[in-house]
Amino acid sequence: MLKQVTVFLENKKGRLSELTRVLANAGINMYALTIAETSDYGLVRIVCDKPEEAVDALRAANLRALVTKVLAVEVPNRPGGLAELLETFDSLDLNIEYGYCFSVGKTEAVDVLKVSEIETAAKKIADAGYRVVTADDLA
Repeated sequence: MLKQVTVFLENKKGRLSELTRVLANAGINMYALTIAETSDYGLVRIVCDKPEEAVDALRAANLRALVTKVLAVEVPNRPGGLAELLETFDSLDLNIEYGYCFSVGKTEAVDVLKVSEIETAAKKIADAGYRVVTADDLA
């Protein structure tokens, strides 16, 4: 499992670059970033090396940020890798609230998923043969 940083960001020019500069100045390394947006705001989700420090730096810059636990699962980086994982989630009756992916090399990718009952989901997915990714795996 990983800790994800979520930032609520006003949808205005320069706000995303401000966010990334705050993290850079704090020495935070990002592994993945995704944005869900509306006309008024964006919801930025970040996987990084020091999530608690990232939130502290963002809050000090008057940005609304929090840490959320997410399930990260390694899948083969090939066509169908994600489909097979999601079919496994379906067969185990596990609900996914949202997700995004990032590649970590030619042979594997990491799917980051917000799920209910994260500990139970992690155990079921591991028992099904998938590797649950931790922060140490990304360092």
